Amino acid sequence: MEIFDLTITKVFLYALLTAIATGIGAVPFFFIKKISDSFLGRANAIAAGLMLSASFNLIFEGYNINNWMTLGGILAGVILVIAADDWMDKKFDLDIKDLVGADSKKMLLFLGIMTIHSFAEGVSVGVSFANTLEFGIFIAIAIAVHNIPEGLAISLVMIPKGTTPWKAVWWSIFSSLPQPLMAVPAFLFVETFREYLPFGLGLAAGAMIWMVFAELIPEALQKCKAHTIGLWVTIAIIAMAAFQILIS
Repeated sequence: MEIFDLTITKVFLYALLTAIATGIGAVPFFFIKKISDSFLGRANAIAAGLMLSASFNLIFEGYNINNWMTLGGILAGVILVIAADDWMDKKFDLDIKDLVGADSKKMLLFLGIMTIHSFAEGVSVGVSFANTLEFGIFIAIAIAVHNIPEGLAISLVMIPKGTTPWKAVWWSIFSSLPQPLMAVPAFLFVETFREYLPFGLGLAAGAMIWMVFAELIPEALQKCKAHTIGLWVTIAIIAMAAFQILIS
């Protein structure tokens, strides 16, 4: 029993590490003082590329388990985020500008999407620990490293709009807190969570893809020319793909 309790503690702590690592993505902005319109456009393009790459990684991971459930999750993710966006347009009047220092509606939607994404990653950590302790540690470390560019993507969207670097660190970590919260139940009830994991992966991917083309790319095009945006989106995707190869 003590060994089992120790394993649960390790699952939680390693999953918490993955969440904390997300905050590292905001670190470069402690040294960047001047943000021009051109930088804002490129920042949105880079964030879009990072999110697209992460989305398709989730889709491929889901396909390895269950194709149709992953596809259903993608569709559900798109429907969910469109419904949330429409609801906020009509009903939402809470001002969180003091908290995020940016466009309240867009930032809340963006953080919500990244948080949904973290639920799926938390389940992945828990399921991995249910295989072997060593495999769980490897996956947790891989996700922690993978979370750094995701924190960068969050910061690239938030900081140019007025969020302070320290707030970006906090919101980046906050968006990944579902990882330690979901890892333990996924470890304890591995078969149930493994069955529905592809749907969760697809859900997160569909929501992120919508965010890229409905919000990030259009805003980037307001600041830079289309070929510049295309270049930086492509560079971000290539960089993320190389990053994945290095940590795999």
